[in-house]
Amino acid sequence: MANHKSAEKRIRQNAKRNAINRSNRSRLRTQVKKLRAALAAADKAQSTELLNPTVSIIDKMVNKGILHRNTAARYKSRLTRHIAELG
Repeated sequence: MANHKSAEKRIRQNAKRNAINRSNRSRLRTQVKKLRAALAAADKAQSTELLNPTVSIIDKMVNKGILHRNTAARYKSRLTRHIAELG
């Protein structure tokens, strides 16, 4: 348990930040799952339609510090490559 005012404040800040990060990570994972489901169904039209919003969310997560930039680049590259292989 925190014994100082500053430590108590830091606990509150960490809890708030943790909730925001969890929400953002969940949003990212849901979007990627939607795109991967479309790819698994070999639905080129829906996959192409979902690619731009997915890449946008991936880039936002890099800016927010949720994803490392190289990890994001790898995700974008693989997803784009899978879509290209469909058609």
